[in-house]
Amino acid sequence: MTPRRTPSRGIRPDQVAPVRLPDVSLPPLRAHDGSGLEPEGDYDGVEFAGLDLAGAEAAGATFLDCAFRGCVWDDARLGRARILDSVLEDVRGAGAALGDATLRDVVLGEVRFGGLQLHGAHLRRVLWRGGKIDYLNLRGARLTDVAFRGCVLVEPDFGGAELERVSFEGCELRGADFTRATLRDVDLRGTSGLEIARGVDRLAGAVITPAQLLDLAPAFAAHVGVRVVSRSAEVS
Repeated sequence: MTPRRTPSRGIRPDQVAPVRLPDVSLPPLRAHDGSGLEPEGDYDGVEFAGLDLAGAEAAGATFLDCAFRGCVWDDARLGRARILDSVLEDVRGAGAALGDATLRDVVLGEVRFGGLQLHGAHLRRVLWRGGKIDYLNLRGARLTDVAFRGCVLVEPDFGGAELERVSFEGCELRGADFTRATLRDVDLRGTSGLEIARGVDRLAGAVITPAQLLDLAPAFAAHVGVRVVSRSAEVS
């Protein structure tokens, strides 16, 4: 039996614990010298502006107080990277791999990714603002104090992930997979389109609106094995 999720201490059952947003204040930055990124590299106070970082190999690198602006991340390899107190603006790419990465106190603005790999990653105090992400892979990831605002998420995969104090405001959530996920204080009320493809049974710990409940009723009914048939339907 799935354990019942309880609200955070001090929060009434009809309330949701607020997301603690990142407070990113970048120091004066120096421009990147144009050389390629390096595995296990250490980047402190660097601005990457308008760079094509396609295919970059920077597994295990650390980015502290950095800014990526208008960069291309096609097939970039940043597994186990640590991105801390940093900003990503207008970054785009397909197939970027950040498995087991750490993102802490990060703001992502108007990013556009396809097939972004964040499986096993740890996201803490992260704000996703605008943009569109197709096939976001967050399987087995841990999300704590993460806010999605004005985003379009197409078939995001939260399978086996742990979500605590996560909100979706003004977002479209299409074909989401919550299989084996654990949710606590997850606010889905702000989604303009909420589609759960799999894992509707894992929504304990989430908050939705009455209208969203009606939209999800067929999925809930299917999960518990209830057939919904009108009285006028003919039975052969």
